[in-house]
Amino acid sequence: MKLSQVSVLLAGLFSSVVLAQVEQVIQVGHLLDVRTGNYQKNKAILVDEGRISAIVDAKDAPKNVQIIDLSTHYVVPGLIDMHVHLTSDPQKHGYRGLVETPTREAIFGVSAAKATLKAGFTTVRNLGASGYADVSLRDAIEEGEIQGPRMRVAANTICITGGHCDNNLLPHIYNARSAGVANGPDEVRAKVRENIKYGADVIKFAATGGVLSKNTDVNASQYNLEEMKALIDEAHDRGRIVAAHAHGLQGIKRAIEAGVDSIEHGSFIDDEAIKLAKKHGTYLVMDVYVSDFILSEGEKAGILPESLAKEKKVGLLQRQNFQKAVKAGVKMAYGTDAGVYTHGLNGRQFAYMVQWGMTPLQAIQAATVNAGTLLNWRNEQGQQNVGVLEVGAFADLVALSADPLQQIKTLEQPVKVVKSGQQVL
Repeated sequence: MKLSQVSVLLAGLFSSVVLAQVEQVIQVGHLLDVRTGNYQKNKAILVDEGRISAIVDAKDAPKNVQIIDLSTHYVVPGLIDMHVHLTSDPQKHGYRGLVETPTREAIFGVSAAKATLKAGFTTVRNLGASGYADVSLRDAIEEGEIQGPRMRVAANTICITGGHCDNNLLPHIYNARSAGVANGPDEVRAKVRENIKYGADVIKFAATGGVLSKNTDVNASQYNLEEMKALIDEAHDRGRIVAAHAHGLQGIKRAIEAGVDSIEHGSFIDDEAIKLAKKHGTYLVMDVYVSDFILSEGEKAGILPESLAKEKKVGLLQRQNFQKAVKAGVKMAYGTDAGVYTHGLNGRQFAYMVQWGMTPLQAIQAATVNAGTLLNWRNEQGQQNVGVLEVGAFADLVALSADPLQQIKTLEQPVKVVKSGQQVL
């Protein structure tokens, strides 16, 4: 038998094996390759055990399996929000949150998770929750008990005494403190280990004060360089990526120099810090939508006057610095701080990112391939799990009524959402 005949025979056998393992077929009219910005037309995504096993021409797809027809739609990978708080109720800011228990927050998270998934966000990075409520929510979703996105969770945000994410609202109760408080290199290492012990997939720490925390200055750095390095090294040694809440410039620079994977908020970043982020390959996750909610709805939601005053100084400057960072070519991932604002409205930020300097493709990449790369979450073959529609990835995708490269706001209202090959919207 000639070599060419053998090749044809083997190709046919391989094709038969692939088709024999297909559980679902998703017919796609316009499939966006988020790496290049090009569309593939009239394709079929073959799904086996919730993952993409092949992408073929629609005419070559098997007919005797479950079919999801998206042949008239534009399709992008399932979206990723890299900064959410699914167990946080956006109507219970400030002192209202004092009556909440971690159990109650986990129960609230059930509806928040469902709303987020139906908005097209099939994966989220949950950056902070009390009492490991996010761990419980993640596990309930993974076990199929409730609907929601895939969650990579941080559990307790690690912070200094009196810093952002500590309990600064109860001065009359001596030594009231949040579970994430740790001071000094040894304590922060121990806190990283504790979070991982109880289920954290990622680690978050507060490198500066925050807008929504009482008695903290957004410009003030929290943790010195030695402490940050100890925390980040410990997390990396245990295979966890690290996110730094950082508004102020000194805290941003320290966190980047210490090797952090992403800077959250990044409000006061300057040209020097932008260059530093590019040098180190640090991602910026800048929540450029949430300011509108804080300033328009925050008072009704219980946000303290002190925090509203801080947001008035931060919001516009953050967007201007986002524009500078985009122009400079810093790595960007999509994160909205959902939980500060209403869950399920995550897609509104796309239009803001485009308004402040991104192309539609860059905004989509931030919420897909970039976010998936930052998560560093891969299957046994080393293939990216989320953020792409490629062989080996989870079959997570969003169907849209119009071309998002031309109409970015179409991402705010998905027509259909698929997770693991199953239609959830």
